Amino acid sequence: MTFQEHIQQGIPSQLPQPKPYETNINHAPKRKEILGEEEKKLALKNALRYFEPQFHAELLPEFREELEKYGRIYMYRFRPDYEMKARPISEYLGKSEQAKAIMLMIQNNLDYAVAQHPHELITYGGNGAVFSNWAQYLLTMKYLSEMTDEQTLVMYSGHPMGLFPSHKDAPRVVVTNGMMIPNYSKPDDWEKFNALGVTQYGQMTAGSYMYIGPQGIVHGTTITVLNAFRKINKQPKGGLFVTSGLGGMSGAQPKAGNIAGCVTVCAEVNPKITKIRHDQKWVNEIHENLDELVFRVRKAQENKETVSLAYLGNIVEVWEKFDQENIRIDIGSDQTSLHNPWAGGYYPAGQSFEESNKMMAENPELFKEKVQETLRRHAEAINKHTAKGTYFFDYGNAFLLEASRAGADVMAENPTLGREFKFPSYVQDIMGPMCFDYGFGPFRWVCTSGKPEDLQKTDDIACAVLEEIQQNSPEEIQQQMKDNIQWIKGAQENKLVVGSQARILYADAEGRMKIAEAFNKAIRNGEIGPVVLGRDHHDVSGTDSPYRETSNIYDGSRFTADMAIHNVIGDSFRGATWVSIHNGGGVGWGEVINGGFGMLLDGSDDADRRLKSMLFWDVNNGISRRSWARNEGAVFAIKRAMEAEPKLKVTLPNFVDESLF
Repeated sequence: MTFQEHIQQGIPSQLPQPKPYETNINHAPKRKEILGEEEKKLALKNALRYFEPQFHAELLPEFREELEKYGRIYMYRFRPDYEMKARPISEYLGKSEQAKAIMLMIQNNLDYAVAQHPHELITYGGNGAVFSNWAQYLLTMKYLSEMTDEQTLVMYSGHPMGLFPSHKDAPRVVVTNGMMIPNYSKPDDWEKFNALGVTQYGQMTAGSYMYIGPQGIVHGTTITVLNAFRKINKQPKGGLFVTSGLGGMSGAQPKAGNIAGCVTVCAEVNPKITKIRHDQKWVNEIHENLDELVFRVRKAQENKETVSLAYLGNIVEVWEKFDQENIRIDIGSDQTSLHNPWAGGYYPAGQSFEESNKMMAENPELFKEKVQETLRRHAEAINKHTAKGTYFFDYGNAFLLEASRAGADVMAENPTLGREFKFPSYVQDIMGPMCFDYGFGPFRWVCTSGKPEDLQKTDDIACAVLEEIQQNSPEEIQQQMKDNIQWIKGAQENKLVVGSQARILYADAEGRMKIAEAFNKAIRNGEIGPVVLGRDHHDVSGTDSPYRETSNIYDGSRFTADMAIHNVIGDSFRGATWVSIHNGGGVGWGEVINGGFGMLLDGSDDADRRLKSMLFWDVNNGISRRSWARNEGAVFAIKRAMEAEPKLKVTLPNFVDESLF
């Protein structure tokens, strides 16, 4: 069959042959045993309901074996034989261009060069899934190939509920992931209900079909690293940045360090992902010996090199060794997947990667004990460096949260509301006051033609738009404009593309709307093919996350999730092509509500109308909330937005004189 015939077939009418388990693929770790016997039976029934009864007798023992062996039913047999990648939009069959764009984005999330565990349908973060099993993928792609612009596909945590009548301005797809009743949103609840096949962890852009490989976070990481050095009044040249993690999101760190111009040391315990990042040239060198690493770092510091060094081993060993050798660390962080600490997100020191994976599945209580012991050591080593002047920040991966739960020395001596930890979240010190409060966040686009020349043209268009806006920008946002113009000018030479021809750029509402409008005009004129717009959920408005995106909200509302819910509702009726809302993101299940969107630009007047309506709301909803929290940058930004749009009227806060208290 052709690729198009495979898509239209959906779940096949004849069972495909079982597939061998490919050991050269980076697989998800075995999940811990959590279901009782009756629950296992229910999980099997839930899996078999995708298939005609005549196949149940053959599939039942196979699915039972998967559940016992891996802790989940992935339905490996139904993995497609065709190459998993984003094809040009013209290669997808269907009645709706918007639906074709969504198929393209789903396949990009599962591309072997992009996805962390492609055979388990996990894009990044150890558990950030597009689907829970391959039947869901097959059925979803079939529905998308059939739908019209008068229908909406409804997705229940990976499960395609079906096509429903709607209208052309409604979203083509509505996605929810992990939306649990609040009292059932603890880590073990995810383990249980995911094993039952009734919910999944969509992470952020994984389950919303908007991941664009590690580039998606490179720009934000570059800005963070640059501003961290600005914060300590030091040039990046010759400066040392120490962190950990080379996975789907964290893999961006060494590349960002290179763009910023510093020396980066990034530890990773997984040999496969370390090799992938080195092969992709996202990290320059791999070191396995600590003494050799110390020698190499000293040489790089002395020569003021721009270089990224991966250490294949545990990050705790690096912090401790650098303390013993008196290596000065200028800025430090961590980006292991501590939102998922007991299932492969963070590994204990003192044992191999393989030993850890075995213990995680067979003795989860001991594994948890070892992880918490390592977190205490990790924090202790960091404290020794910060006493010497290192600037350490939590990179929004729940490091401080999980370290505090482990009893590590990370709490502030004199805590205040929102500043309970001795180290700040990077949003508190950097991204919040410098970017989010002013409306700057991770706007992204994908050229659906798959042509590198289209991406080059969109880069040029975006740069020209930003340079024109900068001429009349107020002083308060000049630095943000300069950083983004510099980024887009260097985007091609930094070779950021992995998977689809995509780009990310931090922009405010004005920038996003004007760039999108210019793209739509270029599409109309036949200069480029259709473009998908989107953003990271890690943005001004889409995410309520008290330990990350909204950690610089100090009016007591950082534990509320009204903003994220309003954001996705507003995007839905203002013209988004698809929308998503998730429980759980980079900081953990039950710790965040986050949402995102996708929008197809096809050169039409409809697209022009939708982009102006939706993008304005998508940003200014968040600025207004930040303004009401009395964030001064956001007050400035929302006043400016009201001057530009007379129909916008936002309640402004009154500031109270502290001396009254």
